[in-house]
Amino acid sequence: MLDDLWAAATRHQFLHSVREGTIAPSAFHRWLAQDAVFVADLLAFQARLLARAHRDAQSTLAAGCVALVAELDWFDEQAAVADIDMNQAPLPATLAYRDLLARLDGEDFPTAITALWVIEEVYLRAWTTAASDSSPYREFVEHWTDPGFAAYVQALRNLAAPAAHEQVTAEILSHEIAFWDMASADAG
Repeated sequence: MLDDLWAAATRHQFLHSVREGTIAPSAFHRWLAQDAVFVADLLAFQARLLARAHRDAQSTLAAGCVALVAELDWFDEQAAVADIDMNQAPLPATLAYRDLLARLDGEDFPTAITALWVIEEVYLRAWTTAASDSSPYREFVEHWTDPGFAAYVQALRNLAAPAAHEQVTAEILSHEIAFWDMASADAG
């Protein structure tokens, strides 16, 4: 079951369309605006996780918080270049992810750090599958597959316990699939 969810979350049609350059700009912009909302929510979750982290996890989580702030700045820059209105109300998939992050705030540290690793791991794997030298979205894909991001994901993996948290892994993967689905033209 988990293998199927990993595949669906990392080889989604949205990613195929990005790789092929066939995604409608409006769909990509919708997804980008919603991802910025999600990143702001993730920053809040991660900052709270940092506040209760074991000493050995603090530097990784602090660096991740700084990177998320930089990511929000990058979103603003991309929005300005492409004239994207980033002040969008969260769509249902974004709100559902927000609710999951709020619930994970109440989980023990091993569960929460594993959840954070899954969120970042699926993102890295997903964008890796979207890589293409000919895609008009190549700059975005390269940004989200940067070696520094990959190293951060590995550092999170070293703190996580995925085998002990299959249920939360499945939940996150399901939310990721819904998030990709949300970018379709009939999202609302």
